[in-house]
Amino acid sequence: MVLALSTSWNAFRHTDGNSLIDEIEKLGFNEVELSFNLTSQMVDAVEQAVKDGRISVTSVHNYCPIPPDIERSKALPDCYAMSSRDEGQRRRAVELTRGTIDTAVRLNASAVVLHCGRVEIPDRTVELIALFNKGLAANPEFTSLRDDIIRERARFKQPFLDNTLRSMDELNRYALHRKVKLGVENRYYFREIPFFEETGVILDKFRDSAVFYWHDTGHAQLMQNLGFLKDHEDLLRKYAGRMLGIHLHDITGCSDHQPPGAGELDFAKIKPYIGPGTLTVIEAHHPAEAGQLIKAREFLRGIFNG
Repeated sequence: MVLALSTSWNAFRHTDGNSLIDEIEKLGFNEVELSFNLTSQMVDAVEQAVKDGRISVTSVHNYCPIPPDIERSKALPDCYAMSSRDEGQRRRAVELTRGTIDTAVRLNASAVVLHCGRVEIPDRTVELIALFNKGLAANPEFTSLRDDIIRERARFKQPFLDNTLRSMDELNRYALHRKVKLGVENRYYFREIPFFEETGVILDKFRDSAVFYWHDTGHAQLMQNLGFLKDHEDLLRKYAGRMLGIHLHDITGCSDHQPPGAGELDFAKIKPYIGPGTLTVIEAHHPAEAGQLIKAREFLRGIFNG
């Protein structure tokens, strides 16, 4: 199987796209996913590397390049939310996502990975993680907080989900025109969109369209570890038939984006859900080292090709 590497691993160390790609090439990766923290100049350099046959880009993570009004140090996939009740922000999110779709076309990438907004409530997932890290996951305080978070999100979610669907409708039409597929990614923070059943709402609304599911292994396992999901595999059982791609990274407790094989996740359970056309991307972050990524690639090949 072909394993791409996300530039989220090394982009923060580079200001030049050529050196970014050079470092990845030296690890033996021929395909990449462009992350959301790249300047326009870096994307231009990657485009030239694609034209020169040095690298292929499988997918692009929204927003790419960085929005011109956002400092690089503050560039996040959620800097503008397509779910926002502020119509100006929602429109800006749609406009910039169209720009990312255009980037994918320039780079011959087939897919754009999307964060689909959030319910605008205080994010208390971090409070739950703090209790988990103290070994209190079986404590009534943990259960009470989690149940409160679930109730609060359910109470306020609908207008934000409605706005996500409005935005996705516009983006779906544009992506169909540009012949690019959109991957709706499962998320790390519980207030983010979509959670489990909302993924189905989005996919059902956009059947036979450019909209698909994008699975993130670490995020799914975190939701299981915190008790928001009964089983990581529930997402795969339900949505693998619409799965465009997958971010492969490991997790220990609540610490994710580790190189596959370095944490606690059982990747063998994921193997049955990956089809011949599934885009597979290693999304390890700093402080993962080059040698660990090479080892992770061989670890995954041993599982998925075995």
